Amino acid sequence: MKNNMENKKFFLYARKSTDVEDKQVLSIDAQLTELREYAVRENIEISAEYIEKQSAKVPGRPIFNKMMLAIETFGGNILAWNPDRL
Repeated sequence: MKNNMENKKFFLYARKSTDVEDKQVLSIDAQLTELREYAVRENIEISAEYIEKQSAKVPGRPIFNKMMLAIETFGGNILAWNPDRL
């Protein structure tokens, strides 16, 4: 049986907040490693990777907005380490 995510575009998003409170979250490199390994295991095509070092508390994250524009334009899904990274 084929994986239901096979042959779908995914945009990888890794974010590490600049807030001190967020210090327990995996580093960006660790997030990327886990996400890439997951994509290989699940046969997921990563169309692009977006990396941001900014708090989500303030609206207007430029990298996140760029990724959302790409999804609106080309279609696709987001692969993130944890929903709180979005």
